[in-house]
Amino acid sequence: MKTIVDERASVLRQAAETIIKTLKEKPETVITMAAGRTMLPLWNLLGEAVRNGQCSFSKATFFQTCEFIQVPENNSLRRMTEDKLLSETDLDPKRCFWISEGNLEDYDRMIQEAGGLDLAVLGIGDNAHIGFNEPATQYDTRCRVQRLTQKTRAQFAWMFGSAEAVPERACTMGIHTLVEAKKIIVLALGEEKDKATFDMLYARDDGIIPAAFLQLPYDVTVFADREAGQKL
Repeated sequence: MKTIVDERASVLRQAAETIIKTLKEKPETVITMAAGRTMLPLWNLLGEAVRNGQCSFSKATFFQTCEFIQVPENNSLRRMTEDKLLSETDLDPKRCFWISEGNLEDYDRMIQEAGGLDLAVLGIGDNAHIGFNEPATQYDTRCRVQRLTQKTRAQFAWMFGSAEAVPERACTMGIHTLVEAKKIIVLALGEEKDKATFDMLYARDDGIIPAAFLQLPYDVTVFADREAGQKL
């Protein structure tokens, strides 16, 4: 696992450059990208790169990482992704797949039929969840329904007005689904992520710290700003 700690603007730029390089090397990249506040500035940089002709998502295939269950459409992670990523880039909506209870049993198969994940771009939760894989998630998990912890619900209170309004369950790619990606990028921003970032790098990969399973794949790069990386 490679770790880069720098000023926020720098790590965002470096993460964007890694994605741009991947798309240049393989325009047909199969990508999953988590949604949330951490990703918004990254999506802006990718949008600029597309507009400047530095890269194109037009041949890429996108799989949504996770989504709340029984959520109003306007508060969905899908809507956020459509509004902030698809609108900024040239991702083809016909090549985008959205995880839901309706396709959950087939989602891993769909990913494999697309050629498998070439790139996973992930954030990290305050409790070190990746996707919506909460503490105590086992390594062999695949796409499934996950009950969310109160800490995770509090993390998304900004979307819903309060933690209590955040749905209690979500669909998510499992740990095994994510670690099978050929390349993984983790973006950690903010002081509230400092312990989770430390645990991701140094905790045992036994499921108590879900992000610690990212110690196992070969090609993982963590981009942390100085606040998130202050315990390293």
